[in-house]
Amino acid sequence: MDTRYLDSFLQVAELGSTAAAARKLNLTPTAVAQRIKALENEIGQSILVRAGRRMQLTPAGQALQEPARELLARAGELRAIAALDSVAGDLRIGCITTALSYLVPGVLASLIDNYQFLHPHLEPAFSTDLYQKVVSGQIDVAMLVKPQFELAKEFTWQSISDEPFVVLAPKSLANEHPHDLLASQPFIRYHRSSWGGVMADRYLLQHGIVPHERFEIDALDAIAAMVKGNLGVSLVPSWRPLHARLDELAQIQLPAPGLFRPIGLLWKRNTAKGRLIDVLRQELRAQMQSR
Repeated sequence: MDTRYLDSFLQVAELGSTAAAARKLNLTPTAVAQRIKALENEIGQSILVRAGRRMQLTPAGQALQEPARELLARAGELRAIAALDSVAGDLRIGCITTALSYLVPGVLASLIDNYQFLHPHLEPAFSTDLYQKVVSGQIDVAMLVKPQFELAKEFTWQSISDEPFVVLAPKSLANEHPHDLLASQPFIRYHRSSWGGVMADRYLLQHGIVPHERFEIDALDAIAAMVKGNLGVSLVPSWRPLHARLDELAQIQLPAPGLFRPIGLLWKRNTAKGRLIDVLRQELRAQMQSR
């Protein structure tokens, strides 16, 4: 059974579209459809059916999904084991979106330039999703906010940076006390579906601040745009935005001791991709030192 066909099947099952799977796999929709058909012929069962505009799993497809995922993971491990002494193979890297604008591009460019047979794959997501994907083996390593609970011994954590939280406000409020702003101004909350948002919420509770919540948003650039539009203030980590102009806003430091968002790498301790992750760590360290 060709593992490429299984990969195409899983991508269509996850994305719900042959066209979307084709874009992710850098194939044509026809090629993906042919792979699915070949897999169905080999199994002797229909595994995907069209329901409106989406592709859905048949009962046979549902039964195949998890074994196919496990088989692909094992195949990746075998390739990695065979290349233990060389830097070769696929490295699935998860990354929070706020790191995409300043850390990841340089690291990926260096990996591609310096290691011909290393093939990095990037998957942006929120920290909570990235953690689950490391646990399930869907990605090999993730750059994320440190989980707000004790990590099991099977995982390794490497700190990258601690981003201080600030009160983001219009420049006209730059001289106000940050706690006064959080208590009196309309509040744009950093969404509690993210670990950074959980940290901000815990800070407010610890200091007895009850904000006048107006919105709850999970994208930091969008929060900055709302603050710039005089819709309120927010409590967020100091990040490097993709689009927002933070120099047009006030970033007011919290009273000491402040709050920090810890960013780092997370991976499984005994992964067969250890050599590739070591190379990623070296390039990341060099990138941090050059900043």
